[in-house]
Amino acid sequence: MSIQFQIHGLENLQSKLEQLNNPRKVKSAVRKALRQGANVVRDAARANAKMIDDPETKEKIWRNIAVQSGKSRNASEIKMRIGVKGGASFSNPNPPKETGGDTRHWRWIEFGSANNVAVPFMRPALSNNIQPVTNKVVQILNDEIDKALASAT
Repeated sequence: MSIQFQIHGLENLQSKLEQLNNPRKVKSAVRKALRQGANVVRDAARANAKMIDDPETKEKIWRNIAVQSGKSRNASEIKMRIGVKGGASFSNPNPPKETGGDTRHWRWIEFGSANNVAVPFMRPALSNNIQPVTNKVVQILNDEIDKALASAT
């Protein structure tokens, strides 16, 4: 599932980006801002997962929720992914050792199944935090661009 949205009213930021005129610094600033915005979603997902984790098992889904940069064929695109380490595939009989244990069952909790009702914890983490994430990304991006402009002069 992917949620896309646009941020309006960033003319000031656009003019700063054009002044900077250094693609490497711009990409670094955007990557940092996106990661910190994604950390807001990660923290919300961890809090949601703590509420549904079974305390009697050693597996802790919340410990395996992480932010990772995504790959793209477009060199000018930057992606951040928030997900559960270890994935959801049961085809590997020897899953990687993760800090929260083997939590590949998270998808049945998140999406439900024929026998289980869905108890989403990842999707609400993003949908309930779009404005705080947007604010964080804009704030960090403004700070990083200002810092880069100050060092360039």
